Amino acid sequence: MNGDTLYSIGELARRTGLTVKTIRFYSDRGIVAPTDRSPAGYRLYSIDAVARLDLVRTLRQLGLDLPTIRKVVDRELSLPEVAAAHAKALTVQIRVLRLRRAVLTAVAERGSTPEETELMHRMARLSENERRRLIGDFLDAVFGGLDATPAFAGVMRSMTPDLPDHPKTEQVTAWVELAHMSLDPGFRAAVRRMVEDQAAEEARSEVTVPRRDIAAAVRDQAGPALAAGIDPASPQADPIVAAFTAYYAHLLGRPDDVELRRRLTTRLESVNDPRWERYLQLLAAVNGWPAPESLAPVIDWSVQALRARTRQ
Repeated sequence: MNGDTLYSIGELARRTGLTVKTIRFYSDRGIVAPTDRSPAGYRLYSIDAVARLDLVRTLRQLGLDLPTIRKVVDRELSLPEVAAAHAKALTVQIRVLRLRRAVLTAVAERGSTPEETELMHRMARLSENERRRLIGDFLDAVFGGLDATPAFAGVMRSMTPDLPDHPKTEQVTAWVELAHMSLDPGFRAAVRRMVEDQAAEEARSEVTVPRRDIAAAVRDQAGPALAAGIDPASPQADPIVAAFTAYYAHLLGRPDDVELRRRLTTRLESVNDPRWERYLQLLAAVNGWPAPESLAPVIDWSVQALRARTRQ
């Protein structure tokens, strides 16, 4: 084989694995022009056409359009510059596809109505600024008028989702559901009540040093009892209940009596809202945090123990 050998379009097809029709198509558009023609008028190509067609096929598989490919093979455009531009475009396309997949996955799993599907689609397409405004509205509804203390400012930050620039599919899916939840008036009202209860407790509290949230305190006391299989209504549970009710009484600066225990029961039931736990799970998924521990079992145990000791 030498560089002066010319090949018919059929021979070129056999060497490249492309069809005659495809090569003729590229030839007609000047991307791979024939070097010469046979006496009968058939197109003839040099060995350079093989390399050129290999490059064309690769660029087509990467999604480049024919006008751009022609400029690349004719060296009118730098291949690295073209590759960089298309990589950027593909990044956008990938994000769009992830958003679409997230919406479709959520629709399939939730059995959503057309109205819910439209809402989820809009949530997924929000820009970063729009996402921040949406969550800002949610946090304003929950903390408005109560966020003056450093403690509440920290809680607000800990409740803020931050979808990364290049999110994983599961992060997008979590964001769609979280955004949908944040617009639910019932959920907003439930979280607002939780925050108001905590603010009221802090206002009455005589404890000035940093303190544990009551749910965390109950978890620390009741968790081992739950793990040990202690019946919440049994005498064995008495010292555990006494420990976390004494802590709550100390926080509020009031005696540990039936009224306080009933108040604590209501407080724990509010904290145990499954929607709140779901929000925390989604928040962790969006932000790439470890999945939070579920407090539901230990709070259920604690509520049962308190009710068993406050019945009249």
